[in-house]
Amino acid sequence: MVTATPIPTAIRDLPFAAGVVGREDVQRARQQLGLDESLVAIPGLFFQNRYNFAQDLRIAIRGFGARANFGIRGIRIFADDIPLTLPDGQGSVDSIDLGSVQQIQVIRGPFSAVFGSASGGVIDIITEDGPETPFISGRMNFGSYDFRQAQVKAGGQSENLNSLANFTATKLDGYRQQSTYENHLLNSKFRYQFDDRTRLTVVFNAVDSPVADDPGGLTATEVEQNRRQAAPRNLQFNAGESLDQQSLGLALRKQIGTNQELMLRNYYVRRQFNSLQPFDLNSNGQGGAIDLSRKFAGLGGNYSWNTTLGSRSNQVVVGMDYDAQKDHRKRFINDQGVLGDLTTNQDEDVTTTGFYLQDVLELTENAALTLGGRFDQVDYEANDRTGGEGSGRRSFTNFSPMAGINWAVGDSVNIYANISTSFDPPATTELANPLAPTGFNPNLDSQTASNYEIGIKGLQAGRINYELALFHIAVRDEIVPYELAGSGQSFFQNAGKSSHDGLEATVSMELLPGLTGTATYTWSDFKYDQFQGLGGAVFDGNRIPGIPEQLFNLALNWSNSSGWFAGWDALYVGQFFADNANEVETDSYIVSSFRAGYRWTGGQWVFEPFFGVNNLFDKKYMDNIRLNAAFGRYYEPAPERNLYAGMSLRYGF
Repeated sequence: MVTATPIPTAIRDLPFAAGVVGREDVQRARQQLGLDESLVAIPGLFFQNRYNFAQDLRIAIRGFGARANFGIRGIRIFADDIPLTLPDGQGSVDSIDLGSVQQIQVIRGPFSAVFGSASGGVIDIITEDGPETPFISGRMNFGSYDFRQAQVKAGGQSENLNSLANFTATKLDGYRQQSTYENHLLNSKFRYQFDDRTRLTVVFNAVDSPVADDPGGLTATEVEQNRRQAAPRNLQFNAGESLDQQSLGLALRKQIGTNQELMLRNYYVRRQFNSLQPFDLNSNGQGGAIDLSRKFAGLGGNYSWNTTLGSRSNQVVVGMDYDAQKDHRKRFINDQGVLGDLTTNQDEDVTTTGFYLQDVLELTENAALTLGGRFDQVDYEANDRTGGEGSGRRSFTNFSPMAGINWAVGDSVNIYANISTSFDPPATTELANPLAPTGFNPNLDSQTASNYEIGIKGLQAGRINYELALFHIAVRDEIVPYELAGSGQSFFQNAGKSSHDGLEATVSMELLPGLTGTATYTWSDFKYDQFQGLGGAVFDGNRIPGIPEQLFNLALNWSNSSGWFAGWDALYVGQFFADNANEVETDSYIVSSFRAGYRWTGGQWVFEPFFGVNNLFDKKYMDNIRLNAAFGRYYEPAPERNLYAGMSLRYGF
């Protein structure tokens, strides 16, 4: 069952593409450094920046999200009904606790009809509940480049209260110079069942990351000379970031009668972010040191009911969301790692209001029609505290409809089709003014997209799962990054029109008892149809940078009743361009990993040693490509072959 949609639906009955990974896919013998370790097996997703924690993991779904130099763009992220995406549309994964994930659900394609700005799709994370029998467990993990990770987890059921808490501490010196990382993460969830119809879930999360250095991008010559070096300016200006964040979320669900349910949610987040960028003062007067104090909160809810239309089942949900973000942004001259004079001092407020409706109507015993729509208004306000002329307002509104149909041809084959739309306003960081140190970019507009998709899903002989999706997405005003020479940072502009055409396929089957194989293939033909860049450069017909035309992933997983288990996967990434002009093209590569372990159970104890090898065949490839980078600094080399090993011990009371 996919619960990421307001109306929970079996994955084969959804009229759009979706994928699900479970707890053991995320946790078992994994290094637990990023979401890409388990989600790479879902077609349509492309990951970069796994090892640069100052830039955050870059996730792209059907090409949306590739533009983000840091953070997650174009994708809505939720954890236990609480949004991890800001009201301005920028998300982050630094507060996701992989050590307590129960399931991750991914919806691919524009889905603003329910979730708001989500051009690429939705990632919904569900964390573990405490088991009926209380337990406590510990996990230690060590590896190359002085990787160290410790984890403590406990939980259980006590009468009407269910609880689980997990604490993880991670340290890593990194493969390259200037890439040290340290993170402490606490995630806890409490669920109180008032009666058989009413339950309240409370989630508390805290993350403290005092160090996340940024080694920066290298030129091709520098990569050839020394892959492990940092960019000279990143060393000179001590580039990197620190983060301190706490969040509290509440979600109440109450069944009303036999066919109705009410869901209400409320959340609060405080975030302190500091960053040193690799320049002192850029060409528009913005300093290279950032001090950002952020508070954001929201409330929302939906009401769903099951009814009939004629003799057919009809499920309806209506809902609303209100979210507010308040930033106090200061910038200083970066005097080689020391704060200098203040250059920017402004408040940035963002509020979003959304109303949505979704309806699933049973047309026949084998076919269902899904309709939906959402109205969004996003308001931005900047207040220049220096008394300058940087204050201003921007507002964006949009209505996003969708329609989909699913037809069960037989017991094991489902065909679906959908038309959906998306609305994606710029984030506050994307609205940075390239002409002044304060205020918003007056020339940057929101992007919109229309998605047309058909697909087939099936299960053959009870052992072969498959899915095939074909789509065409027409995008207007796609938001794309660029760097001004000497600025040291990315700014953004709109491309007139672009198109995303693609194919996604996956096959998973049981090869032998205990041995499963999964193969996924993604073909992406993403192009600018009309795009005039800075200085009058024309990019019509060029491929959109940052997305390979072909992706192929093969994974084998084995386990048996004796307790032994192992997993191997290989990822092929085809060539792609690093710039809008299509003058810089990356090499294709194949990267592989292996992991194995043993699970021993004795009475109330479970002991599990494990090990893993990343980049098994020691390939030289790029962990990240910085799009449209100035001075040819596109490349962030990935680590060579590296190892990790650890053990976990669990005791059930």
